[in-house]
Amino acid sequence: MPSIIIYQMKIEKLARPSVLSQPVYQAGKPIEHVAREFGLDPDNILKMASNENPLGPCPMGVEAARKALGSLNYYPDSGCYEIGMKVSEVMGLSPKQLVFGNGSNEVIELIAHTFLNPEDNSVFGAQSFIVYKLSTLLMGAQCKEVPMPGLRYDFSMLLDAVDEHTKLVFVANPNNPTGTVATKDEIFDFVRALPEHVIFCYDEAYSDFQDDPVDIRPLIAEGRNVIGLKTFSKIYGLAGLRAGYAYCGEEIASFINRVREPFNLNSIAQAAAIAALDDKEFYERSRRVNKLGRRQIEKKFDELGVEYISEGGNFIMVKVENALGKFDALQKAGVIVRPNVGYGLPDWLRITIGTPGQNDRFLEEFARLI
Repeated sequence: MPSIIIYQMKIEKLARPSVLSQPVYQAGKPIEHVAREFGLDPDNILKMASNENPLGPCPMGVEAARKALGSLNYYPDSGCYEIGMKVSEVMGLSPKQLVFGNGSNEVIELIAHTFLNPEDNSVFGAQSFIVYKLSTLLMGAQCKEVPMPGLRYDFSMLLDAVDEHTKLVFVANPNNPTGTVATKDEIFDFVRALPEHVIFCYDEAYSDFQDDPVDIRPLIAEGRNVIGLKTFSKIYGLAGLRAGYAYCGEEIASFINRVREPFNLNSIAQAAAIAALDDKEFYERSRRVNKLGRRQIEKKFDELGVEYISEGGNFIMVKVENALGKFDALQKAGVIVRPNVGYGLPDWLRITIGTPGQNDRFLEEFARLI
């Protein structure tokens, strides 16, 4: 019987080089994970780690999602016609200016796929949303992480980092994870100073919680290379469905849509997102609860004498000694928050603002540790 020789090639030799060194995104711990790890009842665990809406999902979105379940045998509308018409109505833009994605997270990746080559770079703050970095690295491009003095954007430093190889600049406002807020003048002056070969990506995931968010549509009307990013995960509480979009000039949108996978936004998410845009009561209630919760947590932090950052979004950053130890201790008490080691902030915890009762429970456990 002839012998059989099996040749085994290491799979890593088949993978693209950028994949071999690609970091893995570390999400906030799920409730079920913490329950298993510490032997806790999941019903008694409070998650204040991932900036989810403490009021639950938007009711009108849930109802629309239920109705859409009856049509799951059909593929979703790959062209996103209905949601495109609804968003264009709300935003005062043409549907041709929109790109829909499986959350704004996917849209960030689509932008990187569309515009970044290995010889290019993207510019972003060192303590800004880590997906900017992950998407850039995945394309084999270079990252230019700019320091953030006081954990806020220094736009002169960002501009100095831009060179002839820069394709994308990412700014989140309010910034995640620091929560710091940039002004309209800072944003507009910065964009108008960028060279024409650079695309400005403006992440507005948390802007709905602001009283006077920066509106970049005038920059798009000027013909600037600007992309705005929106999500239904935060203010509308639809994080589990993953729905988001970009808005920009028609030409930019047309190129990104060439990269977009067919059917990337499922039919349930489309239906829920369309309905959510009409749920004004839930939208305003979410904003009110967030404002009250912010004041509630700030008052207690002031009493405890801890350093914190509380400017925008639906979360607060707090600085404590042995932040990872306190993160573990809070988990054992059934409260999940978010450490920030991956952002170079080992002494800081990020706390999602909850309902009054949720905030009370967190603050009680936190005060014991302090």
